[in-house]
Amino acid sequence: MEQEYWKWPETGHTSTEIDWRKAKKVTAGVDIGSTSAQAVILCDGELFGWANIRIGVSFKKAADLAMEKAMGSSGMTLKDIGEIVSIGWGADNAAYATKKMNEIVCQAKGARYMFGPEVHTVVDLGGQSVAAIRLYDWDRVQDFFMNDKCATGMGRNVESLCELLQVPIEEIGELSLDVPGDPVPVSTTCYNFAETETMGLFGRPEYRSSPLTENQVYAAHLFAISTRASSVIGKLAPLDVGELSVYKELCFTGGLAKNKGVTKRIERDFKTTALTSEYDPQLAGAIGAALLAGTD
Repeated sequence: MEQEYWKWPETGHTSTEIDWRKAKKVTAGVDIGSTSAQAVILCDGELFGWANIRIGVSFKKAADLAMEKAMGSSGMTLKDIGEIVSIGWGADNAAYATKKMNEIVCQAKGARYMFGPEVHTVVDLGGQSVAAIRLYDWDRVQDFFMNDKCATGMGRNVESLCELLQVPIEEIGELSLDVPGDPVPVSTTCYNFAETETMGLFGRPEYRSSPLTENQVYAAHLFAISTRASSVIGKLAPLDVGELSVYKELCFTGGLAKNKGVTKRIERDFKTTALTSEYDPQLAGAIGAALLAGTD
């Protein structure tokens, strides 16, 4: 089988320790994003099952498969789940969902569950967008901003680069940090243009005497994405602040949260170290949706 350089491994788990039949409340959340889908099942607020899969040829098939994988071989069926909330680009394709909710609210709720009550800045780095969310102390969204230009410069862009240069997506972030400083960033307005510019870096006249290494090309690409994300995050700061500044209790969610070439550069911009969690960062939205299921 030919290696798929662009693809993060699909993951999932169903608990064998929690007896869902004894749970007073079983809820679920499903997040159908632009490039991946996540499903989470909670039993009395405890994580019972989850799945993180790649969107294939159909949003609907991804929604069905993600929930099926989260239930696993537990014997649970959709009828056993009290309420299911869907969010994301393809939320309408989860035909089994009992209602839809606001994605930002669910991301914030899930982040607090995953990273703890100290989280005040949530940065969701997705396949097509970046969202920066500021939280109150009492678990409510205070403010948020999203990128407002062509969205394809985010996670989808990194996938294209990995496939183009045949570098595993799990490795590109670390490799991009093994450089002396950051080269001039590529354009991230459209991933098609970014691909062309990335390849052009190998032969640009100014680099002929000292050609860029592959790691420097990766750095130019990921530096561009992190800079773009930082500009969105920076909008959370008061208007009179002269430099980038946000609540230091910051966490990353979404697929690009797994890419240190992006997250470490954002941490550097804001002079902070992000909080860590045992959970897959792509689960935040689905966890939040499951937590909010059954609430008014």
